[in-house]
Amino acid sequence: MNEETNTTVAVDSTPLAPTPAVRESRNRDRGRRPGRRPSRRDARVKPEFEQKIVSLRRVTRVMAGGRRFNFSVCLVAGNKKGSVGVGQGKASDTPLAIEKAFRDAKKNMITVNTTKGMSIPHEVEAKFSASCVKIMPIRGKGILAGSSVRTVLELAGLREIGAKLFSRSKNNINNAYAAIKALKQLEHTKIKNRN
Repeated sequence: MNEETNTTVAVDSTPLAPTPAVRESRNRDRGRRPGRRPSRRDARVKPEFEQKIVSLRRVTRVMAGGRRFNFSVCLVAGNKKGSVGVGQGKASDTPLAIEKAFRDAKKNMITVNTTKGMSIPHEVEAKFSASCVKIMPIRGKGILAGSSVRTVLELAGLREIGAKLFSRSKNNINNAYAAIKALKQLEHTKIKNRN
């Protein structure tokens, strides 16, 4: 008689831990040091233009079905080296409106005629809608300006400069456009001086 014997072999199902050499080679393949997370700072690049929001409003349109809400944004963009612009954008959500306003600001960018000390050569005055602004060079005082005019001057990179608003208008958008109009006069004087 032949007897068959059933034998079972116990197998350990736990996976083996990789050796230190294997672990090191894996980390080398990923291009980083062992035990470190990849940093996000390397991927982030500083933008060419800085931007500051001057006005952010929720505006309403009355339609047949009810009210429709949009966001209206006005912002100032500049590189702090003499280029500055004001733009407006409107969209159903805020980030899209900001993006539209930034594109508009870049499109309407002006280059300011500056002195060596990043001031302006002479005083200028401009009126936009109800806003009237006077910008003048002032030594040793920094930026003396208020409202959105200060934002325009800062992002243009101007120093040792002062501005005075002669209108009672509290409209930040019009004040910013008046400051741009005044600085635009310096741009024209630069072209005249070349000839």
